[in-house]
Amino acid sequence: MSESSLATAQCLFTQALDAVRGVAEAGSAGERLSVLTLCEGMARQLDQVTVAAVATLDRDGVFAERGYRSPVQALSDLLGWEGREARRRVTAAEQVTPRTGLDGAPLPARLPATAQVFATGRASLRHVEVIARVLATKTAERLSPEQWAGAEEQLAARVADYTPRELHEWGTALVELLDQDGEQPDDRPPAQIDELLLTRLPGGGGKINGRFDDAAMFDAIATAIDAHARPLTAADDRSMGQRQAEALADVCGYVLDHGDVPECGGHRPHLTVLIRLDDLENRARAACLDFGGPVAPQALRMLCCDAAVVPVVMNGQGQPLDVGRATRSIPDGLRRAVAARDGGCAHPGCGRPPSWCEVHHLKGWEHGGETALSNLAMVCRVHHRQIHSTDWTVRIRDGLPEFIPPPWIDPEQRPRRRALPRLMVRHAGPTR
Repeated sequence: MSESSLATAQCLFTQALDAVRGVAEAGSAGERLSVLTLCEGMARQLDQVTVAAVATLDRDGVFAERGYRSPVQALSDLLGWEGREARRRVTAAEQVTPRTGLDGAPLPARLPATAQVFATGRASLRHVEVIARVLATKTAERLSPEQWAGAEEQLAARVADYTPRELHEWGTALVELLDQDGEQPDDRPPAQIDELLLTRLPGGGGKINGRFDDAAMFDAIATAIDAHARPLTAADDRSMGQRQAEALADVCGYVLDHGDVPECGGHRPHLTVLIRLDDLENRARAACLDFGGPVAPQALRMLCCDAAVVPVVMNGQGQPLDVGRATRSIPDGLRRAVAARDGGCAHPGCGRPPSWCEVHHLKGWEHGGETALSNLAMVCRVHHRQIHSTDWTVRIRDGLPEFIPPPWIDPEQRPRRRALPRLMVRHAGPTR
């Protein structure tokens, strides 16, 4: 299709959309109800076109030619989708569009029955996603090829009767019923689980959940915490949970100060406290930690007494004015300034913390670029590779990094900047 044909199609689509919009605004109740079903049908047809385009672009290597290893990331940058939305369409492109064999021969879709109901508009993208997920489970993989194909046909036949959630439940029960023998008995002992999960809370702080089947590993942790969790005096009224929580923080703080700790993102880990200039002038009433989020004034004043804490003073635009140093070299202090300014990966839509990131020279070192705050931006490894392998560019404007997409993503190349909530924070009352 030529550009003129695409422009004609866009014009006709706009006219049709305006006509539907007019009915939605001024039609009778029955007509407006019909608009809803019409729009759902149109949306499913548009999804079919989108999925077909994704499939051909990926098959022809268009995304790879532009430096993207994954079509999911390319679609996220091009269309502003969350990763989940982009992945849903990529999954559909992989499952319900015709394929090409290694010898160039055409092959049917992996899910032929699902492809048929998707093409007719009976199945939504979510239905396709659910069917692909159900048939990718270990239970479904144990079915014979004939059983697997039959299950796919039955699932596809039910899309008009069930919502995606109901279809998932029904499909799960179906494959379990077909897998009558179940999983082969395993006389081996159950796999050992040793895991620790850290979760940030939106208002600051976080949660820690863990399980240690390794008795020696658990005993080492329990011994260290128990040694610091005993009541300080007979009048110590802290609960056991509170004493253990404070003991864990004490042990970790000691290790950060004195232990042989591996570098994180290029520097030895210490606590970094972000302090707004007006807060500092107002006797340090508020601040923010790399991982823990906002810090209460009482906790901040206690942190400020710790020589291992590095304060970073910010102005109202989120630009570092001064960086303290805990007996570290200037490059480490500069990295802290970049981390304080960018808050982790500066790429729009990315939320990776500073410890997972690297510092990128906007103007390459080999091209005379300075190792200065005005020539640096913090990016995660994924987006660092993207900058060097695609046509994305980065610049500093008003003291903050912004990313300029290539023309194929945005013909106007409008700069994009990651939202930093801390820059929108304002005091509830006047400073004194």
